[in-house]
Amino acid sequence: MKDKDKIPTDTDIEKIRERRLEAMHLQEMEGNPLSPEQIAMFEMFEEKRWTEEQCIEHIRQRAQKLAKRSAAPNE
Repeated sequence: MKDKDKIPTDTDIEKIRERRLEAMHLQEMEGNPLSPEQIAMFEMFEEKRWTEEQCIEHIRQRAQKLAKRSAAPNE
């Protein structure tokens, strides 16, 4: 099993959470804070203990939906 397919342990989740909070702080300092929706998404990843691959796939699908919406003609 590859690391990206490994279900995160409690220790992994704590490290992931610490990195997320640090990244959020840096984004805020740069004037580009995460939206409440983005924060909720990352918290969901942690809560559900999604693998790295599951997180990437979710973000990919989300980006595709947003791209389709922005490409659709305004009615």
